[in-house]
Amino acid sequence: MAELLRTKARKPQYCSLGPVAFLLIMLFLVFFGAGILSPRMPMLGTRQEGAGMVYPQPKVLTPSRKDVLVLTPWLAPIVWEGTFNIDILNEQFRVQNVTIGLTVFAIKKYVVFLKLFLETAEEHFMVGHKVNYYVFTDRPADVPRVPLRGGRRLLVLQVPGAARWQDVSMRRMETISRFCAQRFLHEVDFLVCADVDLRFRDHVGVEILSARFATLHPGFYRAARRAFTYERRPRSRAHIPRDQGDFYYVGAFFGGSVAEVQRLTSACHRAMTADRANGIEAVWHDESHLNRYLLDHKPTKVLSPEYLWDEQLLGWPAVMEKLRCVAVPKDHREIRHR
Repeated sequence: MAELLRTKARKPQYCSLGPVAFLLIMLFLVFFGAGILSPRMPMLGTRQEGAGMVYPQPKVLTPSRKDVLVLTPWLAPIVWEGTFNIDILNEQFRVQNVTIGLTVFAIKKYVVFLKLFLETAEEHFMVGHKVNYYVFTDRPADVPRVPLRGGRRLLVLQVPGAARWQDVSMRRMETISRFCAQRFLHEVDFLVCADVDLRFRDHVGVEILSARFATLHPGFYRAARRAFTYERRPRSRAHIPRDQGDFYYVGAFFGGSVAEVQRLTSACHRAMTADRANGIEAVWHDESHLNRYLLDHKPTKVLSPEYLWDEQLLGWPAVMEKLRCVAVPKDHREIRHR
């Protein structure tokens, strides 16, 4: 372009063509030169993040679900089937190159559930992403060998057993908190904390990830707050009055960023320690303290009961378009007391 202008300057006999040439040059720059002149436009031959993805356009006046609540009063999404596009989310989290940690406690006879838990997790949990399985157990020799996808690791962490299943449940908060500081902060970006007596039945992916997420209890998602089995005794640090509470969250499936999980589990452990010093134990142990904490520190994302369901007890209602994670049938007395 500069050479053309210099040539025109040396040959005034062509000045009459100046407006035409100028117009042609400007049109050329508008249509072909924008990538050079504007740093916000992509350079030719490069690919923007997300380029090439084709998906249905979101419709502002068409809600994703009409039959369920999809947003809390504090503007946290409630995740149901039909409320997210997993292709978009997978691309976003792949760009971030995240690693997800999944913690599970297989203490005493609960180790019998571990094989099914891991096999179904490999089929449905965070497929396409890097995962560290952290198995806490007092029986490391009984941990099954399960084939893993690429980018996924099984790490066995030995911990002591306990005489009562309640102590195993409550000790989980202290253990997760301690390992967050010791290694999780350095190894993973997000933590998912799950019970071992579950199996993954359908997709559970990055749509659950957020700074602090919790799951609606399948037995109480329709109930009024006065029916929730919160700890009602004021002496306990888990106490919630009958006129307070948002939802009842299940203790078997929660998580978030490692830093947030560390804050949550540390606070619950401190509260349980204070209760023990005062001679009281919350009605539903660590789950009671989890609900107290989440009342004061709202989840940034709430998972619907699709993410933890008991089909044997509750059937399969139409509102549950998918059952993603389900309880494994068992004899509680047989498992808990041996």
